[in-house]
Amino acid sequence: MTSSPDPDWPNAIAHIDADCFFASCELVRRPELIGSPVCILSSQDACVVAKTYDAKAVGIKTGMPIWEAKKLMPHATYLSADFRFYGLISEKMFSILRRYSPDMEVYSIDEGFLDLNGTRLLWKKDYKGIAHDIRRAVHREVGITVSVGVSVTRILAKMASEYNKPNGTTIVPTSMIQLFLERVELSDVCGIGSNRLSTLNKANIQTPMDFVNADLEAIKHLLGKAGNDLWHEMKGITAIGLELHTQLPKSMARTASMGEVTGNKKTIISHLIRHITRLATELVIKRLLIKRITIFMRLKDFSSVSAKADFEYPTNNYFRIFRSVQGMVTDLYQANELYRACGIIAENITNAEDALPDLFGVMKTDEKQAGLFLTMDKINKRYGSSTVKMAGAFSGKKSDAKVRFMYPVIMAS
Repeated sequence: MTSSPDPDWPNAIAHIDADCFFASCELVRRPELIGSPVCILSSQDACVVAKTYDAKAVGIKTGMPIWEAKKLMPHATYLSADFRFYGLISEKMFSILRRYSPDMEVYSIDEGFLDLNGTRLLWKKDYKGIAHDIRRAVHREVGITVSVGVSVTRILAKMASEYNKPNGTTIVPTSMIQLFLERVELSDVCGIGSNRLSTLNKANIQTPMDFVNADLEAIKHLLGKAGNDLWHEMKGITAIGLELHTQLPKSMARTASMGEVTGNKKTIISHLIRHITRLATELVIKRLLIKRITIFMRLKDFSSVSAKADFEYPTNNYFRIFRSVQGMVTDLYQANELYRACGIIAENITNAEDALPDLFGVMKTDEKQAGLFLTMDKINKRYGSSTVKMAGAFSGKKSDAKVRFMYPVIMAS
């Protein structure tokens, strides 16, 4: 899109951030809980991973053990996380955002950036009006609220969206940057965590205005390239562009506590089968292949053992991955040890479209299995998680949702 000639808007970036996303997703399907505190729990319900603002107000923090959270707020509703459902809500939200600009960066499951340059003419509204339309559309069609910040750089836009949460809009044109920076804290700047904040404070840089008024060379000496980029972005000069094309992940991990300490090899394998299934499904959906798989098993004393294996050809084939993992478990497992967690990590990831066909047609065979996993995914999305699963896979907690059938239609051997 072409840049605006308006000196107040040499660039226009919007940051859209869902408010209390995981908790908001649960309120969409549990409207009876609206207005009451809700906390979302991690795998095996061990700790809090998300919460509503009223739960946050009493001191409940992300990562807090559930027993500690219940001491602070025993009457709150504590729900097991359902990341599949949250992913569906996220997809709906981003499909709406794409209406307002085709140039979008999906920053995480609940936030993204839009390049709004040229959209005022398209929508015949100023940026505040466009931001309001985005908020209303997401709330009307998805059922969750989002906060929107619009400014001339991505750092300022992200700070702006945080400034007026929840369900707010903040617009920061060039002429308002100084006033905005005077109203926020240095810790509010995205990219300045506790360590960098301490470093800056020791150099007598206490506020955002201190930061932008400091000598650039001094900032670079303190924070390196990150400091250089932040200094420019906070002054309204673009230094960090939007990533409009999805980058390949360096690795993909599926891990979890087993919810018990056990020496039972079959139990460990059942958890690993579940992790492999989830991994293989995501690889197939995203058209990705891997060349290396690593497994780890965490012992009772929290130490761990691990092993890795490379595939001759890039693959997303569940059965190839399973056989490799099964062999590594056999090598690592010790009958006299107790284990509390396990997981798998996929590495050397490539796009399936970029893979060269192998001489013996192994990868062609993998493509047939990919269709099977796509079908499984469609069934599970329609009728409920684990409606169709791999035989021997750990099922986790039983869901309250009723499904029409549950049958391990695929045997892993």
